[in-house]
Amino acid sequence: MALGFMSTAALGCVAELEIADKLKNGPKSVALLAAESGVKEEPLYRVLRALATAGVFEEQAPKTFALTPAADLLRRDAKGSMRNMMLFLATRIHFELSPEMMHSLKTGETVVEKVHNVSVFEYFEKDKITGEIFNDAMTDFSAVVIPAALEAYDFSYLNGKTLIDIAGGHGKVLTEILVKHPEIRGRLFDLEHVVNGAKPRIESLGLTGRCSVCSGDFFKEVPQADAYIMKHIIHDWDDAKATTILKNIHRASAADARVILLEGVIAPGNAPSVGKWLDLEMLLMPGGKERTEEEYRALFAGAGFHVTKFVPTKSPMSVIEAVKAN
Repeated sequence: MALGFMSTAALGCVAELEIADKLKNGPKSVALLAAESGVKEEPLYRVLRALATAGVFEEQAPKTFALTPAADLLRRDAKGSMRNMMLFLATRIHFELSPEMMHSLKTGETVVEKVHNVSVFEYFEKDKITGEIFNDAMTDFSAVVIPAALEAYDFSYLNGKTLIDIAGGHGKVLTEILVKHPEIRGRLFDLEHVVNGAKPRIESLGLTGRCSVCSGDFFKEVPQADAYIMKHIIHDWDDAKATTILKNIHRASAADARVILLEGVIAPGNAPSVGKWLDLEMLLMPGGKERTEEEYRALFAGAGFHVTKFVPTKSPMSVIEAVKAN
């Protein structure tokens, strides 16, 4: 566990070099992989050898490697690809912030503001490359989460109505829902520089007639709609800021509107949990948190909503549905 930073760095390197893509059609020697990637043979071998001990790649013959199921997820075109997520987790900001965790323990403040003197989202806007990697990672993660959510949760009650995706990034979540449910109308709401990146997706899927984009600040106001969906948004914020977002939705929405969250839900006990580790990233970067069922119920209640259901999915995320409280 203590050397986890090394595995992150190694995975980031092989993701950037597209090693998994180069092995798609079968095993290759390290010499060939190094030549194709423009790197030195010996260091690449040492990286692949280490990753193979964790089941990422397999050394089938001396200095010859093949894909494993875990390595296959690093291919660009793999179903459920984690390539962009690994590129994001291996960005410089993570290695700058993690050694400063004690600052958050002592002050309760985010580390990114201590190190860079800006919020993490201001950092992503300033550092365009990292910001784009982040958005691409969220798009890929949506490709895993949304099919699972569509299987577990029935959106058909929104036929003929408008669903708005708050902070919807490049529109992966919303467009997947609209493709499956052709009678639902959609609006994508995010910062202007973000939603502009969603327009090619909307056009390529033939959704221009029933999916629009709009920009704004969800801490100030959100557009009116029949239902609201947010994926991995509320966990970015502390209770006070998350309540502000939900209250703005409450103010804009109709009496029968529903709010749908796609979020991880922290389970009790000591079982292995990705969410409990992701919670530490929330501590260091945006200042948010992963929450338990009880914490989500309390959060919604504070904004005038009542949680009606928690729906587990085959992904790490659950669907959380809420309506206005009586």
